[in-house]
Amino acid sequence: MRLRDQWVVLDPEAARRARDRQDRKLAPVNALGAVLTGRAEADGAEIEVHATGWLAALRDRLARPGENGEDGGVPPVAQPAALAATLRDYQLRGLDWLVRMTSLGLGGCLADDMGLGKTVTLIALHLHRQDVPEAAGPTLVVCPTSLMGNWRREIERFAPGTPVRRYHGTARSLDDLADGEFVLTTYGTMRLDAQRLAEAGPWGMVVADEAQHVKNPFSATAKRLRTIGAKARVALSGTPIENNLSELWAILDWTTPGMLGTHDAFRRRYAQAVESGSDPAAAERLSKLVRPFLLRRRKSDPGIAPELPPKTETDRAVALTKEQAGLYEAVVREILAEIAGADGLARRGLIVKLLTGLKQICNHPAQFLKEDRPVVPGRSGKLELLDELLDTILAEGASVLVFTQYVQMARILEAHLTARGVPLQLLHGGTPVARREEMVRRFQDGEAPVFLLSLKAAGTGLNLTRAGHVVHYDRWWNPAVEAQATDRAYRIGQTQPVQVHRLITEGTVEDRIAAMLERKRELADAVLGSGEAALTELTDTELAELVELRGTER
Repeated sequence: MRLRDQWVVLDPEAARRARDRQDRKLAPVNALGAVLTGRAEADGAEIEVHATGWLAALRDRLARPGENGEDGGVPPVAQPAALAATLRDYQLRGLDWLVRMTSLGLGGCLADDMGLGKTVTLIALHLHRQDVPEAAGPTLVVCPTSLMGNWRREIERFAPGTPVRRYHGTARSLDDLADGEFVLTTYGTMRLDAQRLAEAGPWGMVVADEAQHVKNPFSATAKRLRTIGAKARVALSGTPIENNLSELWAILDWTTPGMLGTHDAFRRRYAQAVESGSDPAAAERLSKLVRPFLLRRRKSDPGIAPELPPKTETDRAVALTKEQAGLYEAVVREILAEIAGADGLARRGLIVKLLTGLKQICNHPAQFLKEDRPVVPGRSGKLELLDELLDTILAEGASVLVFTQYVQMARILEAHLTARGVPLQLLHGGTPVARREEMVRRFQDGEAPVFLLSLKAAGTGLNLTRAGHVVHYDRWWNPAVEAQATDRAYRIGQTQPVQVHRLITEGTVEDRIAAMLERKRELADAVLGSGEAALTELTDTELAELVELRGTER
């Protein structure tokens, strides 16, 4: 055939592929993903993509994730007249971004740091959408049980007159659902009643708060959530990536289905290359693709929250007692010997058992030995350090949050501090919702200056700005989870400096984990790594170096 004034031989197979590509029609969401990255897959090969017309205009409109207050000449959205609050500038920009995305029929994830006001921004979005006929409708909020009370209070405070109901418990009902109503439910109830919730629609909007709860796309919770239709879907999460990029895919594929392709394709094209560091260009392509659909602001960003007081973080090292050191070395010897003769899942299980046991010994021998008798003084360096800290904090008339990842350790602390006459209260996963809310009120009113909290049960959603101190009695594997717990105190509304104390036993696995967490925090800011699972892949030699006790007992 003649092409550009030249005769060329055209391979029949190449001609067929070209005709197939010409006739192939992409779904709009797939086309948008292709033009955002400038690449697409065809017949197993990557090809360049160039956008024209309305698709190019949409790409340009989305390429700026709402931070400059401009949208192609369209003025930014004003806060709704019905909102009983004055949004800060960054919150107004967040509202403008959410309005833009949902008005285009797309979803998004508002991933601001904890304490920056994601809830009030979402309430403002709900009120704005009630004034747009094609967007109006009830909003379903799916959240952890502990946050339902907070959501109701925030709605009643910032959107007075807006109907709100809890869809939870045995008497739950969706009768007489009003257009502008908020319906609050838990992930557990949603999983049980997904069909009823789907049939109650059409929902004007479905919101997944603390959306990392559906980070596993294959879980029953994530699957049920996808069956509930809505005009718009919004995810709220301070940690959209906790361990790996599949979690980000799960959240964004719910808010805007199909944008990131199938899970297998996403892992192949982006996640594996980014997480392994083998292809730096893959991280940039992924960033171009997800940036329009995820708005992330940190307290430390310039101009975000200049009114927040300073935060000081201190690692407080303490030596093991002789009893702790003896237990530690015995457990290391015993389990390393078992690990040397194991492989596969059995080996990984033994490593987790080893690390967990050592962390418990570092906390207190009574926790590792599962003792329930009264705590005898002088057995734990950490407990003695905590006593000293609390003596100083309480003498200053200050309040403190004490986090531990183990409920058993929290109960040991409760018994010990109660015996010393320290006024305290303990919140864990088994605490009823109404009791949680009463405990928060008591703490905020200064009635119980020491608040013991289980990290998993109280690491999100609570507003505890009375605290000027936060103590992490033991270290979590994930720095993002630990930071969320700290943010119970260090958030909008805090007027005093916050001091964070991390207790670490010298020369132990905790010492080395602390250093690893610092490196992981840097990785999290880039795109995130593989989390605790990485430790189970260490060689025997690397593992021995990690857990070796380096002569620091008292």
